Amino acid sequence: MSLFKKIFGTGETTSGEENADKSAFLPTEQLPVDEMFTMNFRKNGGKFLYCDSIADVNEQFLNVLVENDWFECEVLCFEPRLYHLLDDNKLTYQNTSSPRFILATCESLVADEGSILFSSKQIKQNKPNELPDNMVIFATTSQILENKSECLRHIKRKYDKDYPTNITAIKYFEKAKDEDFLHYGSVAKNLYLLLLEDL
Repeated sequence: MSLFKKIFGTGETTSGEENADKSAFLPTEQLPVDEMFTMNFRKNGGKFLYCDSIADVNEQFLNVLVENDWFECEVLCFEPRLYHLLDDNKLTYQNTSSPRFILATCESLVADEGSILFSSKQIKQNKPNELPDNMVIFATTSQILENKSECLRHIKRKYDKDYPTNITAIKYFEKAKDEDFLHYGSVAKNLYLLLLEDL
């Protein structure tokens, strides 16, 4: 394809011309990690709520509570820095016996598979199947990393020698229509992600 046609988009291209422009030896173009995460996360059934300020986080959290009628219910939350969201909305998070949802942060957002990586810092020693079916996760755009290897390196740098335990990822956010071996042993969660822009 000529340079003039590429710039101005005139003329029809044939598949032969398109293939001639792409070499087998050139790497394929890859999406930016934030776009890759968003696409894969939604494909897995997650609900994505973009926030550009803390006030927006508070408003989106309130919208989630209204949508699900989660007022005056018990909530599982292990992180004191999130208690203000629960206090502002009069939700019980101390000594809960049957929480409707968990409010937590995460270690990382894994772009290449659209999953969320947790550790004992967020979910203590609970396995995914022991957590409530509904999850509201607060994360920032700086936590989006390309793959699990990068996420584990990030945990190693972040905690120096006091490494967290129970590192686990949750990938599926809706029940699979057709159960296959890829979903075996995984637990589907109804998950809302409040993603704050911090870059």
